[in-house]
Amino acid sequence: MMAQILVRDLAPEAVQRLKLMAKRRGRSLQAEVKEILEDVAIRDLRREEFVRYADWARKQNGPQTTDSVELIREDRER
Repeated sequence: MMAQILVRDLAPEAVQRLKLMAKRRGRSLQAEVKEILEDVAIRDLRREEFVRYADWARKQNGPQTTDSVELIREDRER
């Protein structure tokens, strides 16, 4: 069974904007809101996966820092 969500007290401007977005895409208001919510949830999951991977990669490779003063000095000496 699919979950249902009731959203109360949405700003009328937001509802109007959602209706316009749905109309432009040839969807019902419900389909548009469903697509937006699913997209945001999946994007958030991907971001969390990326952060976990970045943390893992940092731990594998150690800190990667450079001293910009030293780089500028080397560049000037060339």
